[in-house]
Amino acid sequence: MEAQKMFFDKSDWVPNNQTLPVIVYREIFICEDGCEEFARLFTSHGWEGIWRDGVFDYQHYHAGAHEVLGVGRGTAKLLIGGPTGKVLELHPGDCLVLPAGTGHQNLGASSDFQVVGAYPPGQHPDVQTSDATAELLKKIAEVPLPETDPVQGASGPLFEAWHLGDRQATDSGIASAGKSG
Repeated sequence: MEAQKMFFDKSDWVPNNQTLPVIVYREIFICEDGCEEFARLFTSHGWEGIWRDGVFDYQHYHAGAHEVLGVGRGTAKLLIGGPTGKVLELHPGDCLVLPAGTGHQNLGASSDFQVVGAYPPGQHPDVQTSDATAELLKKIAEVPLPETDPVQGASGPLFEAWHLGDRQATDSGIASAGKSG
């Protein structure tokens, strides 16, 4: 499965993660309601804290956790990477993996929009809505890498991009969106 990766520099008060890229998967599931499929998929690859809901309509990031978001149903425009980031149009079956520190915000969604979210084992989201202190930046940098890709397990694009590093991941065939920010 091919995935797109995007790096984001700091954007206004949002620190983003300048070491790990956002991973975007398109059309993992082709169905009207993929919520149960995403929940099973993430769980099968060891990701925890499964939840179903929308995405906050204000810019925020998590300093203590990486997060996966699978669009189970509906559509949305999410601003990823802080106020000067990139708007992504998401449809059922699409999935994002956001490294700790990455800003995200719902700019508008269909009334039936629902995502399934999860986190690597032992990680818990902490919603941050202000400039990162030195302590939060340290926390973001120290969030452990997940042992698996939430979509493909130990050999997926996230594993390659985050564990092998940018150049090796690009050489392995992960499509790159280039540097954003």
